[in-house]
Amino acid sequence: MPLMRIDLLTGRSEDELTKILDISYRVMLGAFNAPEGDRYQLVTQHTPAEMRILDTGLGFKRSEKVIVFSLTTRPRTTEQKQDFYHELVHQLQDQLGIAPTDVVINLTVNSDEDWSFGEGRAQFLTGEL
Repeated sequence: MPLMRIDLLTGRSEDELTKILDISYRVMLGAFNAPEGDRYQLVTQHTPAEMRILDTGLGFKRSEKVIVFSLTTRPRTTEQKQDFYHELVHQLQDQLGIAPTDVVINLTVNSDEDWSFGEGRAQFLTGEL
């Protein structure tokens, strides 16, 4: 049940944004074995002055196509995480020409008690989900 936040520079077309959302959703479903319809994605677009995404000394060249994916999710195995990283980068490059060095991914782990989908109830804990 990941919440996916996607930060990127302003200027992408609606079609490209839709493709980024669809690709990342499909990859998440496959890598994390999440159920269809488990889709919570937010896009925030920034001016160049609002994003500084360096390479942590790895020698990567970032372009104006840099994207940061931040997911809040249940615990996942190391294999699931690595599959997600690899497949997301591969699909974005394959389908949209986004360089692997332009994709930054961060996962933050939480648990079922940390979610309420509405009505002020923790649906995972109440058995509604």
